[in-house]
Amino acid sequence: MSLQTHLSQLAAKHDALERELHDAIQSLASDDLRIAELKRKKLHLKDEIERLRSGETLH
Repeated sequence: MSLQTHLSQLAAKHDALERELHDAIQSLASDDLRIAELKRKKLHLKDEIERLRSGETLH
């Protein structure tokens, strides 16, 4: 898998988490723990994308 393909997949997962997080915040049934977990996962993906992009510019 190329780096660009991997970055695209991570970006798609990040976008999906953004939508899921938005829905969870809007839902009265969502709990704070679930929202915090989604935020953590989203941040982790963002960090991974930035790390890979930084490494890409070094090569």
